Amino acid sequence: MAVEGFQYVALHSFTKDQEEDLDLQPGDLLTVSKASLLSMDNYSEGCEEQPEHLGWLLGYNERTKQRGDFPGTYVKFVGSMKMALPPIQPRSQRPLPAAPRPDSSQAVSMPDLSEQFTPPETAPLALVSLIQAIEKRGLESKALYRTADSSASDVPIYSLLAESDLGQKDVGFLSECVLRYLKDIPSPLIPACIYPQLQTAVTLKQQALNQAADGALGEGQDREVSLVIENATTVPLHHRLTLQYLLTHLAKVTQAQASNSLDAQTLGQIFGPLLIRTSASTHWTSLDEDFAGLVVEKLLTERTTERDITPPVLPAKPAKSKVAPSAMTDTSSLLTDAEWYWGEISREEVNEKLRDTPDGTFLVRDASSKLEGEYTLTLRKGGNNKLIKIYHREARYGFSEPLTFLTVVELINHYRHESLAQYNAKLDTKLLYPVSKYQQLVKENSIEEVGEQLKVYHEQYQEKSREYDCLYEEYTRTSQELQMKRTAIEAFNETIKIFEEQCETQERYSRESLERFQREGNEKEIQKIQSNSERLKSRVKEIHDSKRKLEQDLRQQVSDNREIDKKMNSLKPDLMQLRKIREQYLIWLTQKGTRQKKINEWLGIKNEADDSYSLEEDEGSPHHDESTWYVGDIKRSHAEELLRGKCDGTFLIRESQTQKGSYACSVVVDGDAKHCVIYKTVTGYGFAEPYNLYSSLKDLVLHYKNVSLVQHNDHLNVTLAHPVLARSQNQNQHPR
Repeated sequence: MAVEGFQYVALHSFTKDQEEDLDLQPGDLLTVSKASLLSMDNYSEGCEEQPEHLGWLLGYNERTKQRGDFPGTYVKFVGSMKMALPPIQPRSQRPLPAAPRPDSSQAVSMPDLSEQFTPPETAPLALVSLIQAIEKRGLESKALYRTADSSASDVPIYSLLAESDLGQKDVGFLSECVLRYLKDIPSPLIPACIYPQLQTAVTLKQQALNQAADGALGEGQDREVSLVIENATTVPLHHRLTLQYLLTHLAKVTQAQASNSLDAQTLGQIFGPLLIRTSASTHWTSLDEDFAGLVVEKLLTERTTERDITPPVLPAKPAKSKVAPSAMTDTSSLLTDAEWYWGEISREEVNEKLRDTPDGTFLVRDASSKLEGEYTLTLRKGGNNKLIKIYHREARYGFSEPLTFLTVVELINHYRHESLAQYNAKLDTKLLYPVSKYQQLVKENSIEEVGEQLKVYHEQYQEKSREYDCLYEEYTRTSQELQMKRTAIEAFNETIKIFEEQCETQERYSRESLERFQREGNEKEIQKIQSNSERLKSRVKEIHDSKRKLEQDLRQQVSDNREIDKKMNSLKPDLMQLRKIREQYLIWLTQKGTRQKKINEWLGIKNEADDSYSLEEDEGSPHHDESTWYVGDIKRSHAEELLRGKCDGTFLIRESQTQKGSYACSVVVDGDAKHCVIYKTVTGYGFAEPYNLYSSLKDLVLHYKNVSLVQHNDHLNVTLAHPVLARSQNQNQHPR
């Protein structure tokens, strides 16, 4: 049953001093039923909006999921709501604590801009949400950036933005939130280090305007103030992006000045002191008091002027020349010829091409916006695809302002040698491996060159495999140790419980004995009892200390184990890519008729029987025919019947009866049929992570034809040597 209630937001931290109280943190949402307020002597209709006059309130903290009392002086009214009927709980009357002073250390501090968003996002989510809500409500309001809304003056900005009904707030409230947000940013959007250049630019522009009799801008005098910010290397990227987003919004506001009376000068007076903060610490107290407002005014004027300039009349078109292509044609041809440029392909196609590739793999395609000159770079990082927009303006390209590259090819070539951390600290990688649209992995011409390159890839694969195996062994060992330590901690808990029970029993009985021996004056027995008690307590303390140390070791080892797991996951794409490349080279050499003995030399294999990497020369091998080992959907008992009496290494593959979508391998080991699951994952088929690398069941069978299964199970020291139906091919089933 829903009842009427009210919602409040905590403004300050509060630590409970009684059991029935609630702990509060700034931003906590609290719900109070109206029935609870009606039971108070001092409640009257409408006073729920002034909780400081109500005293202690009984409510529910949405963060801690606890019910209890909290002081009305520590919260702010948010609005009405429907809530579940709460249980009735009487409260004791007690003095109400005073609200902390506004400059209390409990005040919420806003994080730096670099912690609030990550490019290619263009501004902090908090600011974007507010501005979008304002633009949705309309920019024609007279209250826009004019009326200070007192209801937003004390509430933490993040609490306000967390409200689901932000879009229903009035423009005055939203405007006040924007101004407060800019005021609360730890450092101003326009840093003090460029104030001298800005002052010079503003002065020169003012002089140029005064000298122009008709008010027109002189040559080269149209964007001085904007260029100071765009060319300054000391302006942090996050500040530059946020400022551009805000100025774009304010330019829209000026377009509606006929309704809202907010021209560039008025907005400069409002936003100037928020974007430019002059104080004694900046050593610029001598600046004109109108300096901040003038800078913002000029920035807005320059944006408006740039937008309103009438384009010049186009000259007559010359006759088309068929002799020499233009520079634009050269640039376009250069991009079209780039192996990593795929033109107009979908995101799904890109995901398919980048699947299972190592970090640093990339390609470029046309942007989905279909705007001429805009492209999208897709980069593999951390096992995921990162989409980065390539912007184009005034014949320049880049990932963010300022755009400095003349062509997309120049941009990509730059980041093939330099880390993208220059653009985004979280993308600390270079553009290492282009996905070539020509799709020719084997680029060498002669068999000898291909063989030598195969040797290089094979050595890289072996090196990565050894590194992976070492990590896998370490991960397995530490996982076992973790389990042992968890078991030991459980044993400690049981031991502590037993000893504590003994302490309680000893204390209970010793109290009676001590009283009796004290009456008898038997000091010897008294000392013996006290000594035993001290030894028992000391032993309990030792066990507690040992348990704490073990828990600390466990936490550290868990952290180390996670790091090992991360390293293993980062190696998996490299292993898979190297394996695919190596197989492509082996296929090429085999198709060219290269003898297996020569291939073995490049692979460093002295004995052909040990060759677990080369492709099978004998295409007549039964392993290549899936119908000799794949038997479809049969039961375990049927599989054992097929394998009964067969030699070790005889095997079949069937659909798993217990794990739908997976398969099972049944193989004869020491005369008995053993069974193990073959998992089908996004990375491929395999017996266990991280070895699910095979693109098909056939690839898996060909691999384990020469490699023992013992690496996955100590009891399966056998290879998949003999397909069960090799001599009686009476089934014609294939894996789904």
